[in-house]
Amino acid sequence: MKPQISIIIPVINEAAQLADKLQAMRALRSRCELLLVDGGSNDAGPTVAAPLVDQILLSPRGRARQMNLGARHAQAEVLLFLHADTHLPDQAIDLILSAVEQGAVWGRFDVQFDSRQAIFKVIAGMMNARSRLTGIATGDQAIFITRQVFQAVGGFPEIALMEDIAISAALKKMGKPCCLKAKVVASARRWQHHGILRTILLMWCLRLRYFFGAHPDELAARYYRRQ
Repeated sequence: MKPQISIIIPVINEAAQLADKLQAMRALRSRCELLLVDGGSNDAGPTVAAPLVDQILLSPRGRARQMNLGARHAQAEVLLFLHADTHLPDQAIDLILSAVEQGAVWGRFDVQFDSRQAIFKVIAGMMNARSRLTGIATGDQAIFITRQVFQAVGGFPEIALMEDIAISAALKKMGKPCCLKAKVVASARRWQHHGILRTILLMWCLRLRYFFGAHPDELAARYYRRQ
């Protein structure tokens, strides 16, 4: 039986949390196909994931490359791109399918963080409001796209950073995003480890420079140097 949605999860060195995440998604496997795309991990991630997913694919490192590879192997007509540290809300599959049935060709969820610090409610609120205003989605928001439209825009641009921003710009030409109010829960670990204010300023700076034409390779070098 063909899956209703193919869930594509790009990973690299995520073994520590993969078992819990994938176990939480077991109930979805009767309706969805789970594809884990490993970008060259040197931990036990693929071994941990093997009994909990439908396919494990090995890819050159790079989130865009990994997600495109997953899409090429996916069987469903709706593709959901999910970060390894992001958890779907209840009824996520029904919400996506309902949106597609009503004519949406792509969309994303609102986001919240797995931290009780008040600042993360502010950050999430700003991310969600900005996304609604601009029609741009980020990978943390679990982007879903129909296969037909994903192929029409050529998939994710295989750039070192900002692939989510780039594909959103292309998808906007195909139709407005469906902004689902249900919230995915994203990890706050990056913000907490590197400093909340520092991370905010870095991401604003990188997105502004991207908007004004900076090359993604240059931005990626700066991002990973800071990280």
